[in-house]
Order: sequence, then structure tokens, then C-alpha cells
Amino acid sequence: MIDPTFLRMLVCPGTKQPLRMATADELTKVNQAVAAGTARNRGGTAVVTPVSEGLVTADGAAFYPILDGIPILLTAEAVLLHPASG
Repeated sequence: MIDPTFLRMLVCPGTKQPLRMATADELTKVNQAVAAGTARNRGGTAVVTPVSEGLVTADGAAFYPILDGIPILLTAEAVLLHPASG
């Protein structure tokens, strides 16, 4: 869990939106995509490791994983929660 004071300082590196802790439903959605082999980050790399926590943009569009207590705030590592259909 990220310290609440630190969390208030974090923003999405791409959109500058505030970030919040991912909900249980959002974590489930990401982990279901990982299990199905369909999870990809913005960089196009398959996400193969389940996540236990992460940060989500204010609009709920992007998920940034937290690995070993460290938020991975690289735009290429974000998983889109509502990918554009196409």
C-alpha cells in the first residue's frame, strides 16, 4: 500500500491526471486478462504476471502496476482498462 501523502503527489506521466489505488474489480479485470493471455501494455508487450496492486488514472482508463511496492509510472507499462475497439 502506498502512503496516502505520497499518493496525492502522483500523476499519470502521459495525461497528468491524478492517480488512485486500483479497486478490487479493476485488479480482477487486469488479472483475468493476464490469465487469458490478452493483457498488453501500451508498449505492446504481453503482461504475463498477475498483479496484486496498482494505480489507476482519475478517468479509469489506465492501470499502472505496483511491483514490490514501487509504482511503475512509465507510459509504455500502463495497461489500458478500456481499450479502443478497432
